[in-house]
Amino acid sequence: MVQTDVSLPKDVKEAVSRCRAATQEALKDQLSRMDIEFPVGTKFGVEKIPKVKGRTNEGAPTQTVLDQSDRELARLFVDMFQPVGGDNIVVAFSEQSLADAAKKKWKGDPTASSRIMAMNKRKASGAAKKKNKSKARGFAAKLAAEVEDSPDSGGPFELPDGTQVALFVSPGPKELPTIEKICSDAGMGTCVILLNARLSKISNFGTDEAAKLFQGDFKSVFALTAAPQESAPDCLLYQAYPGPWTLARKPKVGQPKPILTQDTRPTTEECGAAYDNLELSDLEKGVENALENVAGWFR
Repeated sequence: MVQTDVSLPKDVKEAVSRCRAATQEALKDQLSRMDIEFPVGTKFGVEKIPKVKGRTNEGAPTQTVLDQSDRELARLFVDMFQPVGGDNIVVAFSEQSLADAAKKKWKGDPTASSRIMAMNKRKASGAAKKKNKSKARGFAAKLAAEVEDSPDSGGPFELPDGTQVALFVSPGPKELPTIEKICSDAGMGTCVILLNARLSKISNFGTDEAAKLFQGDFKSVFALTAAPQESAPDCLLYQAYPGPWTLARKPKVGQPKPILTQDTRPTTEECGAAYDNLELSDLEKGVENALENVAGWFR
């Protein structure tokens, strides 16, 4: 089915606005397990990037660009949930280096108040610990050292008491078991939001319970991402809670055109079938036929 009145966001600003509205609707419906997905490397414009002479934006995004995109998305959600209080918001990155980068970028910004943590904790080396112990310490330094050396500091990742909102930033398959445990321990009273987890790319969740959690309990609240390109080239998938899923094709000129609308996320097969049944406009036919003719000269 094609719902022609569905339109995709025209730019990043509109996409963020729709994501915010969808999240508010989900909260009204008391959803506490949410999944948010934006295109890989989206430039949200939260962090100012100094212009470097000679630098271009061509080519695949670097890891630095990907990390910044995920961090900016997390920053937008931290701002969104500020009314609950920064001490009640946890932003969990997969690695300590990513958490450190966020702390540095957000330092001194009252609208970024939150508890920034790393799921995979960094342990001090033996040499570093020995060096620290050899130094004379004041009371505060000694107390901090005792906390660092305590058995709990090397234990599994846990949310601090009182956490109301937990934002997990771009978690991978190895972080999902920890998130599963967090969901079980925290209960439905804690809102857990996955940011760019790319759950559709994961084929094996390890256990039936984990599959049920991530494929069933977590609800897609906002998604704007590439469709399976092998079956539907140049197509996008879009969904904003509580609306339906839309498969849209990006023409050579103009906005993406919806070619399939349904309540569930289209599978690879459904995307392929919709693409195969696509009726192209005369203009697009002319362009594609011309390209096909050119290609035919080299056969």
